Amino acid sequence: MVGAGTIGLAWAALFAHAGLEVRVTDPRDDLDAAVDEALPMLAESIPGADVAALRSRITATDDLAKAVENAQLVQENGPERLEFKQQLFAEIARHAPADAVLASSSSGIVASAIAAELDEDVAARLLIAHPFNPPQVVPLVEIVPGATAEEVVQEAIAFYRDLGKTPVRIHEEVDGFVANRLQSALMRESISLVQQGVVSAEELDAVMKASLGGRYATIGPFESFHLGGGPGGIRHMMAHLGVGMADRWAELGRPELDDATITSLVEQTETAYGSGPDAYRERARLRDRKHNAINSALDGIEADPNATA
Repeated sequence: MVGAGTIGLAWAALFAHAGLEVRVTDPRDDLDAAVDEALPMLAESIPGADVAALRSRITATDDLAKAVENAQLVQENGPERLEFKQQLFAEIARHAPADAVLASSSSGIVASAIAAELDEDVAARLLIAHPFNPPQVVPLVEIVPGATAEEVVQEAIAFYRDLGKTPVRIHEEVDGFVANRLQSALMRESISLVQQGVVSAEELDAVMKASLGGRYATIGPFESFHLGGGPGGIRHMMAHLGVGMADRWAELGRPELDDATITSLVEQTETAYGSGPDAYRERARLRDRKHNAINSALDGIEADPNATA
């Protein structure tokens, strides 16, 4: 585990919970303390996890070479800067086994750019495995190959699936991949509606949680559209609502994030949800409990789709 920020430590806890031996590396001076501080809250968010058991499988070291030696998979979680990642993976490749899968948690930089200066055999082992935050709770992992060998792609998909994740292969390299591009589109319109005074930030969150949030946790946009058309499905919806939907796209907002807008959004959000470390921990714990409840409910339903409530 290369990088011990929020994402790296969450990955480390999840990997350890799966029974894997994890070596975490980061140049920060307080690495062991950071692991110890993060694990209690992370364990709370992983059903069945125990802090002591997690810690027993996690070793912290500031020596990158030592961390990646004998690794089957290296998960990189460094800053979102292309040159930094290029240099970091060059260093990782010098010390990791020649058959190790090299995975980046990057939220938007594509694998082919990271691997541009690497040897072909190294590039063939490098891909994006982008989690959705928090990775120990949210199932998605976007698998985005670059010049990656097919057997490495399949090995990575199997690895994350065995962790209990939902790996989805992305077939073309696009900046931001899929989930973050969808999130960006939603945030753009959310900010526009709040900026216009149509709703407050807290009211917009309430609308989302009471409508699309629950819907999209159970079915995606296309299945939703298909079911919305009744027996005629998406064909009926496109014939009757498609033109109107396309017309509405032209009306969607394009807000500017100027100082006044940012100040308003920050003030509204902090008024609704608090600020500072204590508020963060309280809201994050509540978020994780809610999301785990959704995960558990959906797992039960999908295991027996014919069961009745």
